[in-house]
Amino acid sequence: MTNPLNRRMALARSAQVALMLGGLGLLPRAALAAYPTAAFEAKTIADLMKALGAGAPVESKDVTVTAPDIAENGAVVPVGASTSLPGAKRLLLLVEKNPSVLSAAFDVNEFVEPSFTTRVKMGQSSNVLAVALMADGRVLYAQKEVKVTLGGCGG
Repeated sequence: MTNPLNRRMALARSAQVALMLGGLGLLPRAALAAYPTAAFEAKTIADLMKALGAGAPVESKDVTVTAPDIAENGAVVPVGASTSLPGAKRLLLLVEKNPSVLSAAFDVNEFVEPSFTTRVKMGQSSNVLAVALMADGRVLYAQKEVKVTLGGCGG
């Protein structure tokens, strides 16, 4: 059993250290958003590209989107994005007919393989796009139509 006095002293010392670190600005701060708010509010692909400061995307067979042809549950649709090209700096997953077109964004560097999978929510049948933002400024994409059924009744 530990001595309550020792515990109190340790807590007091910890508080002193935290105050000192805070005064020096060495404590972690709240995370800042890595993307502009306008990117999350974009309703169209053109608006999203403008918010990210990127050009118009060009279709490429070097970018791959993976998604089912038919999603029985639009609440959890497995999707993925990847590229075989070197120099990718960000991969995006977009759902064209969602209220906010940007569903996921992944930052990439030379130490990270540009291949990601996740699950997104889809309210209706739509095109799903994998977009690769390249270091040289190119914006490449691949797309696939995903049909969303509601309770197996079609959609």
